[in-house]
Amino acid sequence: MLYRQAGKADEVLSILGFGCMRLPILEGKAHVIDEEKAQAMVDYAIRHGVNYFDTAYIYHSEVPFQAGASELFLGRALSGQREKVHVATKLPSWSIESRADMDRYLDEQLGRLQTNQIGFYLVHGLTGDVWNKLERLGITEFLDAALADGRIGHAGFSFHDEPPFFKPIVDAYDWSFCQIQYNFMDEDFQAGRAGLEYAAGKGLGVIVMEPLRGGGLAARVPEDVQAVWGKAPVKRTAAEWALRFVWNRPEVSVVLSGMSEMPQMEENIRIANLGLAGSLTGEELALIQEAKAIYQARTRVSCTSCGYCMPCSNAVNIPGNFLQLNNLSIYQDRATAEFFYFHILKEEQRATHCDECGQCVERCPQHIPIPERLKEVVREFESHARG
Repeated sequence: MLYRQAGKADEVLSILGFGCMRLPILEGKAHVIDEEKAQAMVDYAIRHGVNYFDTAYIYHSEVPFQAGASELFLGRALSGQREKVHVATKLPSWSIESRADMDRYLDEQLGRLQTNQIGFYLVHGLTGDVWNKLERLGITEFLDAALADGRIGHAGFSFHDEPPFFKPIVDAYDWSFCQIQYNFMDEDFQAGRAGLEYAAGKGLGVIVMEPLRGGGLAARVPEDVQAVWGKAPVKRTAAEWALRFVWNRPEVSVVLSGMSEMPQMEENIRIANLGLAGSLTGEELALIQEAKAIYQARTRVSCTSCGYCMPCSNAVNIPGNFLQLNNLSIYQDRATAEFFYFHILKEEQRATHCDECGQCVERCPQHIPIPERLKEVVREFESHARG
């Protein structure tokens, strides 16, 4: 495993972090973690040098934005191994209505994780508006106090907003680190490349999420993209190209991968052993830009399947609908996309049941106009099937 120093946090972290948002589950229930499989993955990761584990209050929850199972599982899974790793979790910023709420959630999370200190504590999902609200409620005083009394080791934030709001948040507090979305498709999205460079230039450790765009850059690679990868003298999987692109940047401290199967863990650890900064050649970077252009031309909806939009009050499976729309567009395989849409998605989960209430739009960190895009799903699948 390769390691990098996380900026002002002054900690040496594995360049691969285990994102505990997509752990293996039982019976298709997101809030029921398959603890036997997940424990095996945790143990394997630690044996192979992974020392950064990222979770959040809401991960693996039955009801969105409520307490989930991930923190509880991780608290149990790391028993006897805590000294080998750094744990990161997040204050549920959308639920904060008072200064007292901040302490209440942090103290609850310490109990859920079975620890006296959370090494890396993030203010979750910041936007410009959320940050302004939290500032008024005393977030900076809270972070100062939690650092001083040892309940947290380092203070950071994760970001989900437009580029202009990133730098003011970086400058608003003496952060040790931040977490941003970054991959070869999202160099100009949210914080993007400019934010990565700015944060690192201010001394922050930078944790990268969604390096594979919810797995979309690694699964079912279209033939024309695979042809691009095939031109390289050194043969790599699609996942390796995407991960190596992020690790190529020296500003990146850790890349999070939300692994849900042991083969994913094994492959990512193999790739991480090669993830040196500056190790890709100019020709290889040019191939990545060539693949990017192909994806950009085909992708219909920039959904990462994070699930923040769920559940829909009408039971529409929003990420599932967008997945099939993108599959249809990217892979140009209507038969397969229609099979998944009509036979895997339940009838009540399909886009036609959207009533345009707009609640999902408020939750979406990608700022997708979801009702409008679901109409495209209806046109592509429902209307096409009717002839």
